[in-house]
Amino acid sequence: MEFIKEESEDMKIEEAFRVKHEDTETQTDLMALNEESQELNETDDKDQNEKQHDFKTEEKSIICSQTSSQTQTYTCQQCGKSFSRNGDLKTHMKIHIEKKQLICPQCGNGFTKKKYLTVHMRIHTREKSFTCPQCGNSFTQKKYLAVHMRIHTREESFTCPQCGKSFTSKGRLKTHMRVHTGEKPFTCPQCGNSFTQKKYLAVHMKIHIGEKPFTCPQCGKSFTCKGKLKIHMRVHTGEKPFTCELCVKSFSFNNGLKVHMRIHTGEKPFVCDQCGKSFTQKNCLNIHMRIHTGERPYTCKLCGKSFSFNNGLKVHMINHNEKKPLMCAQCGKSFTQKHCLNAHMRIHTGEKPYTCPQCGKSFRHKGSLKVHIRIHTGEKPFTCKLCGKSFSFSNGLKVHMRTHTGEKPFVCNQCGRSFTENKLLNAHMRIHTGESPFTCELCGKGFTQKENLKNHMKIH
Repeated sequence: MEFIKEESEDMKIEEAFRVKHEDTETQTDLMALNEESQELNETDDKDQNEKQHDFKTEEKSIICSQTSSQTQTYTCQQCGKSFSRNGDLKTHMKIHIEKKQLICPQCGNGFTKKKYLTVHMRIHTREKSFTCPQCGNSFTQKKYLAVHMRIHTREESFTCPQCGKSFTSKGRLKTHMRVHTGEKPFTCPQCGNSFTQKKYLAVHMKIHIGEKPFTCPQCGKSFTCKGKLKIHMRVHTGEKPFTCELCVKSFSFNNGLKVHMRIHTGEKPFVCDQCGKSFTQKNCLNIHMRIHTGERPYTCKLCGKSFSFNNGLKVHMINHNEKKPLMCAQCGKSFTQKHCLNAHMRIHTGEKPYTCPQCGKSFRHKGSLKVHIRIHTGEKPFTCKLCGKSFSFSNGLKVHMRTHTGEKPFVCNQCGRSFTENKLLNAHMRIHTGESPFTCELCGKGFTQKENLKNHMKIH
């Protein structure tokens, strides 16, 4: 019994130290002290249990041996805890029926002994009487300080048999082993999510009960744990603790630095399964996929027009406001944005600053060059969902879809014949007008369509 008691005390010390030091981001002193109070009450119950089972006679020893060898378990009907011996269950039941005479005046929790109430009161007073002489860290109990001192003495007697990592306590090694075993013994009763440590489950449960005790003093936003509030505060303070070692650019969050590093490494882990284009971030891939799916999630509430990107909707909304403060000095045309006016001015100046590196052709707009490049790369990002045929340009897919729908929106006003494309209607109209714009340079014969001229040239 003494051996079990000592081992239990060690485990409690290990657990307390782990709660105190293993995750300062998500564990507060308040949670640690609550565990201290609960631990002390459980210790009192265990002491009573050990006294009840101090078998002195040979006859009682035989009975104990027979009981422990049986597989029968005794379960508490109030809390569900199980025991291998009926005597243990009877002793445990005192927890539910015993009156706790010592009541905390601040929160109403009850305790069976004054020393447990004294320790509990440190939750409210935040008293930490035991201070480390080397680093100045303070603790609520002497045993926590004793465990902490192992950091300075480098006493690491518990070694992982799989990776060789050492720990100052058996409890921390036990928790570490779950990295190798994948064990997650703490399961959420509401959603089934599992966790490696009890404290992580405690933080997770706040999601279900809606508890957010950590509130930002500047904007009032609340969080489930202290660590998330600490990260949020960087929004207000402008703190950027994560710095790139290559270009010295700083970031407020670790993920921001991680994504930034891909600029230097060239890594683009998110690849489009339809056209093979890759991206540094998943959200960029999701936005790109709208090119293939045709999804337009941003809709104007005034006219119903939809857009693939939020920025497109924002620019469109200016048209409804009828505010176009930027006017062209040469033709008087108005624009909502300065870059649109700058692009328009190239019509008057003839400037074409965007040049194709392969054929030298120039364009007024960067987007036009981007579309033109597909001629050289063979990229066809627009795919028909019905037959799988791909196109380099969105208009090509739009026209192609009419072969499936049978739509022919371009109608001849003289004979009523309809066409899928405007250029086909224009070619057809030459039949009625007699226009022959394609002329043979050798004999002077004219043709209504370019294809007919090509066939004629074969005669010469």
